[in-house]
Amino acid sequence: MFTTASLRSVAVGDQVLRTSIRRGRVRRFGQQDSRTPLLLINGIGASLELLEPFVDALDPAIEVIRFDVPGVGGSPLPTRPYRFTGLCMLIGRMLTELGYDTVDVLGISWGGGVAQHFAAIQRPRCRRLVLVSTATGALMVPARPSVLAKMITPRRYTNRAYLEQVAGSLYGGSARTDPASVAAAMNAHNRVGSPRGYLYQLAAGAGWTSVPFLPLIMQPTLIMSGNDDPIIPLANARIMHRLIPNSTLHVFKGGHLSLVTEAAELAPVVSQFLADPAAAGSAMPAGSDASAGSPASTGLAKLAWGAWRAWRARLRREG
Repeated sequence: MFTTASLRSVAVGDQVLRTSIRRGRVRRFGQQDSRTPLLLINGIGASLELLEPFVDALDPAIEVIRFDVPGVGGSPLPTRPYRFTGLCMLIGRMLTELGYDTVDVLGISWGGGVAQHFAAIQRPRCRRLVLVSTATGALMVPARPSVLAKMITPRRYTNRAYLEQVAGSLYGGSARTDPASVAAAMNAHNRVGSPRGYLYQLAAGAGWTSVPFLPLIMQPTLIMSGNDDPIIPLANARIMHRLIPNSTLHVFKGGHLSLVTEAAELAPVVSQFLADPAAAGSAMPAGSDASAGSPASTGLAKLAWGAWRAWRARLRREG
């Protein structure tokens, strides 16, 4: 058996974060399976509830940590805007407060950018990395302007009729044929935060890119992307796969929200990757490209060294 998720508000310095922990499965004699906990980092404007279908479909042996970023869901607004560096430092302190040392990290969409940043600057705390429907920030293959225009405000979270109207063109996948179900899932599994919190998330990643440091991410990494994602075109996943040396690419049939709408299909892929001793070198289900980064990726790591040093200097300034 395994326990249901427990909600808890955690004070991390002057910031309160709303968290949820689903304990890992307990074996018959009261011993807990020794699995690395999984930290989930959600997309822009989304509260921890949105990924409930994915958590329910995930291997129950995996302990799952979720949280609302400042100004989203049940976490109050921060005292000032933040950048990815400050957020990753906050996440590290949150994990310490909750009693965790090393975790696996899964980030989806906007949260995938945070996850890349966390894997780079909190390297000892991140064992494996899962990047879902995400990209490299400012230097990426962008969505169409008509799609980006719908992302500027959180209206889709607050107006269900509007969400049903734009779901297909915005999220792709099953949202094209059944927008009502997607709208229902987002309304049933999401707690809306303040408009300012949404703007703070937009500002946090403005001008940010992971391109300089991706060749230096050494954690085994699973990259997952749908073949019909209007927000994050598939080409971005292929670029990240080329740049991250120890990465596996899994392309699935679906759109931007398939981790939620097709959780029963995608959760086992994540569970297998996290449990596999060989990680990125192992065989994956159909639709995967399990080749590791090419020798060109190693060359890119050397070429990126100067950019890396400049990036680290910027991190110190943002502090």
